[in-house]
Amino acid sequence: MKKHIPNIITCCNLICGCIATYSAFHHSYQDAFFFILLGALFDFFDGKMARALGVSGKLGLELDSLADCVTFGVAPSAMIFTLFNHVAYPSFMGSEFFFRVMPFTAFLMAAFSAVRLAKFNLDERQHTEFIGMPTPANAIFWGALISSCEDWLTSPRFNALFLFLFMILFCWLLVCEVPMFAFKGKLAWSKDKMKIIFLVLSFLFVSLGGFIFSDTSHWMGVCRGVAASVGLYVVLSIVASYLPKNEE
Repeated sequence: MKKHIPNIITCCNLICGCIATYSAFHHSYQDAFFFILLGALFDFFDGKMARALGVSGKLGLELDSLADCVTFGVAPSAMIFTLFNHVAYPSFMGSEFFFRVMPFTAFLMAAFSAVRLAKFNLDERQHTEFIGMPTPANAIFWGALISSCEDWLTSPRFNALFLFLFMILFCWLLVCEVPMFAFKGKLAWSKDKMKIIFLVLSFLFVSLGGFIFSDTSHWMGVCRGVAASVGLYVVLSIVASYLPKNEE
């Protein structure tokens, strides 16, 4: 029985991704983000449980990738798809063609997430660090951003072209050759300065988000803090990749 426990946890991740996708298509962004977070929690523990029970195997690896593709690929794509139906369109895109086609470009995110997961399974370099943005971080960023900043994203200050270009940027981050932090093992200031700085700043962003980012509710502010933390993760990872290894 114990060999099935990690796979059950992985399936819980998959179910969370399905519910998040359903919620996104029904414009329930906060519910979608909640289930993406819950899926990430299950994703964190399934591998640890498999190693603790000594039952790691190829089935678990493949199932984990499939679940991640739904929770961290399809679900955020569904959120972006729905947002495209509410976002403002610039005058040169004010035609029926763009109104019909642009929402479906959101599923590029799901495709790039699948490529990212396949690369991760095959890339031997990613045992100690990530190469490219991890799919959970990408999904959490979009879930936090859309669920807390919908009013701004659908205002005249933002538009469908900006949303498309922003999405393409994150699609590239998923498959780029830029090393990004992986929090595996113990941290030491001498070699993990950037990681420790990131953790401290992220804690401040999230804990104070309800007061410094939000004018509506503490939860919305926390979500904005989470989105800012993921952005900080990307920036510091890129900066660290250009530093000599002994200065990290």
